[in-house]
Parts: sequence; C-alpha cells; structure tokens
Amino acid sequence: MTPYKSDVEAVDAFVEKYRVLTAEIGKVIVGQNDVVKDVLICIFSKGHALLVGVPGLAKTLLVNTIARSLGLTYSRIQFTPDLMPSDILGTEILDENRRFKFLKGPVFANIILADEINRTPPKTQSALLEAMQEKAVTVAGESHRLAEPFFVLATQNPIEQEGTYPLPEAQLDRFMFNIWLDYPTFGQEIDVVKNTTTEKTSAPSVVLTGEEIIYFQNLIRRIPVADNVYEYAVRLASRTRPGTEMAHPWTNLYLTWGAGPRASQYLILGAKCHAAIRGKYSPDIEDVQAVATSILRHRIVRNYKAEAEGIGVKQIVEELLK
Repeated sequence: MTPYKSDVEAVDAFVEKYRVLTAEIGKVIVGQNDVVKDVLICIFSKGHALLVGVPGLAKTLLVNTIARSLGLTYSRIQFTPDLMPSDILGTEILDENRRFKFLKGPVFANIILADEINRTPPKTQSALLEAMQEKAVTVAGESHRLAEPFFVLATQNPIEQEGTYPLPEAQLDRFMFNIWLDYPTFGQEIDVVKNTTTEKTSAPSVVLTGEEIIYFQNLIRRIPVADNVYEYAVRLASRTRPGTEMAHPWTNLYLTWGAGPRASQYLILGAKCHAAIRGKYSPDIEDVQAVATSILRHRIVRNYKAEAEGIGVKQIVEELLK
C-alpha cells in the first residue's frame, strides 16, 4: 500500500520534502544551491554524479551532509594509485572455523564518495563503475547485491593532471550529471569562515528514510511526458553528433564526438525530477533545457579548433539550446 492516494498527492508531498531537505542541508552548506539541486536530482533519478572542482570547496562535507539528511549510510573512498578492486569491493577471508567469509568493502553503503576517481588505475575504476551499473559486485565468482538506494558521487580535480588516469568516454557516460563546483561568492565565503572557525556546529536532521527515497525514485519514473518533450530531448542529443543529418552547424565545426542515446534517457529523467521539485506534474521543454548542460558536458568531445578558439563546452551547449 502506497502512503499517498495518488501520484498527484505524492508529487505535492515530494515538493514539501525537497523544500525541507534543502533547508536542512543549508544549515551546513553555504550557497552552492545549484550544486545541491543537481546532486539531489541525480539521487531521485537513480543516477550518479561526477563532481569537478578544485580542493577545499567542501565536496566531502556536501556529500556527508546530504547522506545524513537522507538517513543513509555513507562511505568515503580516497582513490590512490595503489588502490586495488578488493579494497573497495571487499574480499574473502578465512574465519575462525576455517571457512571462507565475505568481508564487505566500503562500496556497500547507500552513498559513496569516490574522491579523486582519476587518481587510481583503470582496473579499480572499472570495479566501481561495474557496481554503479549493475548494483552488484562479483567476488570469487559469487554475486553480492548492493543495498538500495545506491548513489555514487565521484570527484575530480580539474587543475592537476600529472599522475592521473582519466576516465574514458565510455565510462564517463555512466554518470548522469557532470557538476562543476565554483568558488563561493565573497559574502558566502564570509559566512563559511564564520561557521567553521567557532565552537558552534550545525547538524542536519533526517528528512527522508531509505524507503521513502525509493518510493520517490519510482514516482519520478511514473511521471508522464508529452511526445513533444520526448522529441525535443532526442533531437537535442542528435544535434551533438557530427556528420549526421540533424547535426548543428557548431557541432560539425567544433566537435569530434557527440552524445549517445543514454544522454536522451537522462535528459528525460532529469527533466521529470526537475519538474517534480517545482511542483509540476509533467515536464516541459524548459525542464529539459535546465538539466541539459550537466548531462551533455561530459558527453561531447571538442576538437582542436574549439580549443584553439577558446570555445568551451558550456558555450556549445548554450548554442545548441537556441
């Protein structure tokens, strides 16, 4: 039995839960409203996020605060060049009865912060990405299911590339959003300093349980979408593919590779959730446009001409949205 009489009533409840949730997160995190919104959209859309930002912008605190507000278990994995797949998935050990026992790794949590995922070799990256896709891990030939809800937020440092293992395009495609974290404004930074240099500490209250999150995730999937919105999302993804019939002029000029069908899927899912948090019962084209940059940012590859002329991904996406 569902806790609400109808999906309309459930969407109204979701709006209120989202408002309270952002207020609780705001007790700890100053500013970064768009980042918080994008992370929450990923969670309620059953997606994963790649967070790109320089050190010291409270990425770890952000994820920890969201996990506490949602009443979920949380693990932080610091990726290093010597990290092995068994370090994150778990391993089998011999117990006191001389029987093999599976010891779960840190990936067995609801929210995973994969800190500096590009610092570890491809073998370990692939182990985490397999868990993200399959919601299960295989150790010694035995499959182990991960607890739902399951969300991975991986971070990357954009200014240091020495000694890193950049994620291939096929693996980047598994992330729903690529979220850029900018420096706080002057006023926000003053608030950050005031809040973190005294004995006073703020702690968020639990707003949602795991069962409620799963219910709202399924609710997002049930939200109806008009055909013209489906067509717009697929057309937008198609406009990023060079050399195709629907390619935008800028695409042929500045891109070597475009977004695949997974981008179209995420554009619709993201638009559904974006509409729901605004109290709408069905997304429109504006909702697709609102999530387009974060979804397309890591799925289109610029060519040398774009880099030479200083044409950024955001600028290209804005041109495609016109």
